[in-house]
Amino acid sequence: MKLRSQTPEVLHADEKIVRLGGGDVRFLRESLSRSSKGRSRICAHRDSSNTLHEMIITLARGSYIRPHRHLGKCESFHMIEGELDVVIFDDQGGIEDVVRMGPYGSERSFFYRMADPLYHTVIVRTETVLFHETTNGPFVREETEYAGWAPEEVSVETAGAYLRKLERDAEAFR
Repeated sequence: MKLRSQTPEVLHADEKIVRLGGGDVRFLRESLSRSSKGRSRICAHRDSSNTLHEMIITLARGSYIRPHRHLGKCESFHMIEGELDVVIFDDQGGIEDVVRMGPYGSERSFFYRMADPLYHTVIVRTETVLFHETTNGPFVREETEYAGWAPEEVSVETAGAYLRKLERDAEAFR
């Protein structure tokens, strides 16, 4: 498959019909090992202006995605491999819900969809995860609102400490 690199961690499929197989998953895993952020994705949509965005994403344990919400967007995950928690927050940063996700056949949810603009992040619970994310486009960076109460991704030490605390708090959430 022909892939176009947007960033070292974001690739776009440049085909009329997008097909992904085992070789593409191996490629994503190899890309993940070179990622400073612990993430890699293949976008099935050609560019950010498309009205439907579908991505196959892999994340490594310990990768930090700053809690955020998408204004005017829905998002869904369909798990393929591994386990993660989707943590949903109130506006002050308190945990409202934890969606424990894993592949079909596990004791966890294999699919989730969020239609409201709620603050959320993910916690990777296995060495790596692989999932299919769908959201509506176009992608406009200014329509993603990052939580002021959570550290920025570039603040590595502070973000790491926040993630470790969040892992414990989400694990204890029932």
